[in-house]
Amino acid sequence: MLKVLFPRFFHRYESSRFGVELEAFAQWLHATGYIRAAMRRHVYRLKCVLEASASLQCGQMMNEIELREAFAVVPCHLRLASTERVYRRFLKAEGRLEETKPTEHVGQLRLRYRQYLDDVRGLAPSTIGQHLVTIDAFLLSSLGSTGHLSTLASEHVEIFVQATSRQVRRQTLQHKVAHLRAFLRYCADRGETARRLDRIDTPRTYRGELPPRALGWDLIEKLLASVDRNDNLGRRDHAILHLMAYYGLRASEIASLTLDAVNWKAGTLHVDQRKTRSTLVLPLADQTLHILDHYLANRRPCDQATTFLFPKARSPVGAMTNWGVCDIFTKRARESGLPLDGVSSYALRHSFAMRLLGQGVGVKMIGDLLGHHNLESTCVYLRIETDMLRTVALPVPGSTAH
Repeated sequence: MLKVLFPRFFHRYESSRFGVELEAFAQWLHATGYIRAAMRRHVYRLKCVLEASASLQCGQMMNEIELREAFAVVPCHLRLASTERVYRRFLKAEGRLEETKPTEHVGQLRLRYRQYLDDVRGLAPSTIGQHLVTIDAFLLSSLGSTGHLSTLASEHVEIFVQATSRQVRRQTLQHKVAHLRAFLRYCADRGETARRLDRIDTPRTYRGELPPRALGWDLIEKLLASVDRNDNLGRRDHAILHLMAYYGLRASEIASLTLDAVNWKAGTLHVDQRKTRSTLVLPLADQTLHILDHYLANRRPCDQATTFLFPKARSPVGAMTNWGVCDIFTKRARESGLPLDGVSSYALRHSFAMRLLGQGVGVKMIGDLLGHHNLESTCVYLRIETDMLRTVALPVPGSTAH
């Protein structure tokens, strides 16, 4: 499999002291259904991680602490968080990941906190999951399997934040610090930890520091036109990209669409917006209805056994994941030959917001369509348009040019 993924440089991988491990990992990725581009990225990142560690051995058993420490020593520009998750799944499938169970007290506290996030704070299940991922990583690195919350100190918090900062961007680190601060405040209010532990500085982020994600509409139309619709897979991918570009849907919203979401008589699409826990009813254009009708009329017989609008192409038949939707964009962007290197599927959502603004739609309405709680989030999407407006500002009456 390494020869297939890296035809010119496969010898660098096979000659590595972890060559057998990388080959097994690549075979597992292929069997699991990852596309070639994602397989190449994960194998390359894992090679960097394994070779950077002096203590790891090929094929050894690992626990969660060793796994996290291995990925913490590699620079964050490689974006290792996703590869760490995938490699963890690989180790579990191989039976080589030693599960570290928390103490009964910590486990009960975690359950109570999960209930608190749901009942008191009213967070969505996906957001609760993100909180718990951060908390589990913190407790595992700070307490191990037998520690007690009373032993936590500010040094544990500092070490965890520093290690996490080497793996993620500042925008992601800002969220993780917020997760940790909320948990430590919850524990302090109940006498589990010292109250001062929740005083964590938030990493500074700036609205204009990230590159704009929006694409030109001409480029998006070329991308859609480049998708070959002579087979079912092409028709499915074209319909997915069309909904993301013309209606600004998130990857997770695309993945959760069912056949009942399309009301053919009324010409509408019902979208469950997970972030706002609301249902958005979108009017569908005739072009969109034709695209969906052509796709559904030519579905594979095996796809008719599922109620999902866009099922997986691989067996077993079922719902796609949001990562699968993102991979579809990456695959089609690469095959199109267009200058889309390094562009994610979220660029379609940004372009949708920009197009609405250019057509005179108000920012509040754009925010409602995007499922934003506040206008600040919407303004981030429209930042590039704001920069454009500065270039066409009228001169101040009475001023003298120098």
